This record gives sequence, structure tokens and C-alpha cells, in this order.
Amino acid sequence: MIDLHTHTFFSDGVLVPAEHLRRVEVLGYKAVAITDHADSSNMDFIIPRMIQAARDLNPFSRTRLLPGIELTHVPPALIGPLTRKARELGAQVVVVHGETIVEPVAGGTNMAAIEAGVDILSHPGFLSEAEALLAAKNGVFLELSGRKGHSLTNGHVAKVALRAGARLVVNADAHTPGDFLTADMARMVALGAGLSEEEYAQLKANMNSFVDGLPEIK
Repeated sequence: MIDLHTHTFFSDGVLVPAEHLRRVEVLGYKAVAITDHADSSNMDFIIPRMIQAARDLNPFSRTRLLPGIELTHVPPALIGPLTRKARELGAQVVVVHGETIVEPVAGGTNMAAIEAGVDILSHPGFLSEAEALLAAKNGVFLELSGRKGHSLTNGHVAKVALRAGARLVVNADAHTPGDFLTADMARMVALGAGLSEEEYAQLKANMNSFVDGLPEIK
């Protein structure tokens, strides 16, 4: 089990990274990315602290902590520069808060994130065919969300992404302990969005390959 989109009390979650990591370790996770909400005001504060948490905690955990960030409600014109800055700061997983139907995310956010080559476009709402095709070309994962509200367009996202050949991920977007997905629940999110068992197996393989390709934090 892997989750590449979760939050701690460094943004609007409730757990410190140590407890966050321990709770998913008990659930049998292979890896979890902490991707707290950020813009230009706090990114340089959060990312170094997540790197330090990974450096301190990973030697003692069966679950690998991946330091990341979620660029949230950032004007589309700033997504490219902030993505580059996040990578310079050492973020291993760069997520952009996509055009979910339950928040007033600026139009053009999905396309700007895909053009910037972020790792994951989270809850992209009414994803367009052009966006999905470019995501496939640029290797950007498109998210099927386990979070209420954001999950309402999972079926649409899955259909458009699969038709375009874009890679999908299932993430909890966890903010509290009760938000973490079990392996069974992650499977239900995928199948509920319309994926077949074979397509879900490929989704898991793609997530594993992504994590395995990331360097260890030293």
C-alpha cells in the first residue's frame, strides 16, 4: 500500500509526522508522502522539515516517508516556477491541488500543473481530454481521491485518463487518522471509479515503480 497525498499539522492535518508515519506503518504501508498545503509563503519552511523528518524516522520504520508538497490554490502562472522551487528544495513528490468541483480552484490550474510536469495532479475535477493526453505525454499521475467531495468526479477522471493512456493513482488525501485508506478501501475507490482488477493492478505497479525510483533520503 502506497499513498502519495497526505497532510500533517504543518498545514491542515492533525498529526505530527512521527505519529502520521506510525499509523500507516501499522496499516502495512510501503510508503507515504507527506504533501502539506503550500504556496510561496511557506514552501521553504515545510519542505526542509519533511526532509528532516524522513531522515530521522525512516531508519526506524517499515514504511518509507517521502517528503513532498501540495501547491494549493496557486495562480496558474506561478505553478511552473513553484514546482521548480519545490524540487530545488528537495521535495520528492510535488502535487498540485487540482480543479476539484467542491472548491473555487482557478481555471487553468490543471493544465498549468501538467505543463509544469508535477508528479501528481490531485482531484482534477472535470478533467478534459486534452489535459489527460498531455498528462500521459508528460508522465503526470492523475488522482482518484478517497476524500469526500473530491471523490465525486473519480468516475469521470478514470474514464478520461484511461482513454488517454494517462497513469492513475489512488490517494486518501488524509488529514486525520480516520482518513487513511486500508488496502481494501483503496481497491474499492479504484473499482468504484470504474477500473477493472487488471487496471487496478497496473495502477499499483505504477505507484510502486515511482516510489522505487526515488532516492533514499540521506
